[in-house]
Amino acid sequence: MARSGSLSLDTLVVAAGRPDRTPDAPLNVPLTPASTFVAGGELEYGRFGNPTWQAFEDAVGALEGGRAVMYASGLAAASATLSLVPEGGVVVVPQHAYNGTLGLLAEAERRGRVVVRAVDVTEPGALVEAADGAAMVWIESPTNPALEVVDIAETAAAARTRGALVVVDNTFATPLVQQPLSLGADVVVHSATKLLAGHSDALAGVAVVADDATYELLESYRRMHGAVPGTLEAYLATRGLRTLAVRFERAQDNARRLVERLTAHPQVGDVRYPGFGTIVTFEPAAGAEAAHRVVTSSRLVVCTTSLGGVESTWERRRRWASEPETVPDALIRMSVGIEGFDDLWADVEAALGHA
Repeated sequence: MARSGSLSLDTLVVAAGRPDRTPDAPLNVPLTPASTFVAGGELEYGRFGNPTWQAFEDAVGALEGGRAVMYASGLAAASATLSLVPEGGVVVVPQHAYNGTLGLLAEAERRGRVVVRAVDVTEPGALVEAADGAAMVWIESPTNPALEVVDIAETAAAARTRGALVVVDNTFATPLVQQPLSLGADVVVHSATKLLAGHSDALAGVAVVADDATYELLESYRRMHGAVPGTLEAYLATRGLRTLAVRFERAQDNARRLVERLTAHPQVGDVRYPGFGTIVTFEPAAGAEAAHRVVTSSRLVVCTTSLGGVESTWERRRRWASEPETVPDALIRMSVGIEGFDDLWADVEAALGHA
């Protein structure tokens, strides 16, 4: 397990963002459902800050090695980060990326706000070449849902020499696998709804930066655009974060074992897995209709669009009209949970029988 300072990351997920150890202090930062605060301090008003948000921000900031700003959703965090691009600036993005990010960029381009360069990241040097004249290079590694891996350090170094701001969506890998700020990124974003919170019960996002000036811009965006997280959601996200290391380890082990079984299964064609993480994609050999039958016939794995929870979920991604056409029509994205492996495989195998 990687380390941050004197503590390992699996210790930090438990220890960071706790209250001071004064007699009779609560062990966890409590819910503070307040829309306003007594004047004279730093908070003043509910849109400016909240102790419950701060606990989550402190913990994620410690894990990623920077200062964190929590938002109402992952897309709110992405919107805030994209606000750093000047009017008419070029944004480089993988052609396969989180659907919300691609939709946000497409809307901004239609309005003349940005110019988008979508890149096939499997082409050597494509991201770096596209960075010429760009204001921002947006990296996903692995990409969603194609699970393509990018050399973050190499890409970040080349992009920054060209004057581009480097952003990494670290939702799939989490800071347990990689800490992009230490690899040269300027901003790290997460849909905290997914693996960080991990229980499919809290909608939240977060952006993490290393420098104070960018932090102030992102915090100001939250304050002025009202992209604030709910207090309950912040509390749930912090509680979920405490078990990230053990959840991730168990789900990743399940994912690796599933990849072995899927690769050998006669009903399965292409299987994609980057070698780490909890997300697996595969294509039933019989095509898109077979994929639909698979994901709708399982009894344990849930057919739904989100990911990163303790329960295993899957869906055929091209059921969404907005998914890029370069994503195979039969591709199933599976978020692997922490169930007993034998039960999980029995359900997957039975569903594949419907292919």
